[in-house]
Amino acid sequence: MRTPLIALCGALSAAPSDAMPNGFIDTGGMTLYQVNIRQHTPEGTFEAFRAHIPRIADLGADILWLMPVHPIGEERRLGTLGSPYAASDYLAVNPEFGTEDDLRRLIEDAQEAGMLVILDWVANHTSWDHVWTRSHPRRFTAGADGGFVPPIPEWGDVIDLDFSHPDTETAMVEAMAYWVREFGVDGFRCDAAAKVPDEFWERAIVELRQHRPVFMFAEAWEVRMHEIGFEASYGWGLGGVLIAVANDEADASDVRRHLEDDLAALERAWTGAFRVHFLSNHDWNSWEETAIDRFGPMWEAATVLTFTVPGMPMIYNGQEAGLDARLEFF
Repeated sequence: MRTPLIALCGALSAAPSDAMPNGFIDTGGMTLYQVNIRQHTPEGTFEAFRAHIPRIADLGADILWLMPVHPIGEERRLGTLGSPYAASDYLAVNPEFGTEDDLRRLIEDAQEAGMLVILDWVANHTSWDHVWTRSHPRRFTAGADGGFVPPIPEWGDVIDLDFSHPDTETAMVEAMAYWVREFGVDGFRCDAAAKVPDEFWERAIVELRQHRPVFMFAEAWEVRMHEIGFEASYGWGLGGVLIAVANDEADASDVRRHLEDDLAALERAWTGAFRVHFLSNHDWNSWEETAIDRFGPMWEAATVLTFTVPGMPMIYNGQEAGLDARLEFF
């Protein structure tokens, strides 16, 4: 007999927050809200989004994750707008979103409302016309012909960074520290984190936390990311089990088994490690289905579950209003 999914809600309570080491932020009990600036408002600007900060704070969100704020490359861009994950300058702001002062006001307003603000950081690759391609081409992986190459063939709008070159590592750490130091950001969601050498993250996280405490969230499933300094990582595993439940291929006992096994693995890595749980994010929404389409009539129960099990729940850009549209990525 299948165990109802709703029966699991509340059965596994959130794990208590351990005392945090120096440089870490105690995020126990917090909720993350992912902001797609381009498509959160009709204007698609920092200034327009600021009006939503009180509403999102009232929802109970504690951390705002801003999708990449950097200028988007022109060369080989996909679609008319290009991918926000194809940055052309790590030290600049996308003029389509507004000015540096606009971003500063957004961060200040969110922090005054009691929320942390983290930036999306893409350390694995840049656009083909990133400023470093002209000033420091040796920071990039060279192809057979000596030119730039994508990290994988399918990612044709970006080129791979070479972290075996010591200058690449130093420049990337300095770029991240710039946003902590000059804009007061509270941390980073790190894109494709497992594709970047562990040694870079170990150095970066230590050096960033010398400036101020920061929250580090890896777009990765690998438990080793917690061993090198990340406190949060993606809860893809729970999402996959819940999709199986929605398709009547699993039940609550499978959910419990997954959670217990995963929690044990995280505990072995570091007692403060946790997953971020979600039913939707920019990738799933853009490339696959909305949460409502994917989970059908169980989407509300599944949402409750992500707020109940150990870890940090995440809301994606309008999910709180029952977002029923796929947001075009490019």
